[in-house]
Amino acid sequence: MTGSHRHDGHREVLYIIACGSPLARDVGRLVELAQQDGWDVCVITTPDGAKFVDRTALARQTGHPVRTHYKNPGDPDVLPTAGAMIVCPATVNTVNKWVAGITDTLALGLLVEAQGRGVPLVAVPYTNAAMAAHPAFRAGIARLAEWGVSVLFGDDVFPLHPPGTGERHQHAFPWALPLTAVRDRLCRTG
Repeated sequence: MTGSHRHDGHREVLYIIACGSPLARDVGRLVELAQQDGWDVCVITTPDGAKFVDRTALARQTGHPVRTHYKNPGDPDVLPTAGAMIVCPATVNTVNKWVAGITDTLALGLLVEAQGRGVPLVAVPYTNAAMAAHPAFRAGIARLAEWGVSVLFGDDVFPLHPPGTGERHQHAFPWALPLTAVRDRLCRTG
């Protein structure tokens, strides 16, 4: 365990936010690595991210329900409060909306609020070369980094792929990198 325990003996809570990308099918790998590191993990998906994940398997793996939508007024919160968040995979859509402060999904609402609370945030955009070339996306990831979000993006993290080929490359995705970035963020803030 590497410091994901609080002083009272309880495990720190990590939210993993999975967006609508085929890479989200494998988010259980990140969950497993985080649990091995001592985190209490909760998975949240965007509505499109929910199409790719096995909600039942992830709920069994984490011990928490997988949340996608805002709760109804008066319903209790079913997830513990996050001490850190990883957005992986982060889509172009989510990055662009996040930067604009749009909170039309639970995932975005959690990210915008967490940023305001100073929660350590790591974003791992996963997209193809054509989508990544859009000026709004490029400006968005630069803006997130300026705002203190650890953005893991570029050929040194994971090379961009041509449109339509992402599933052929995702087996080599470096799932441990976002967890290392969260640890680094906590060391700097703690």
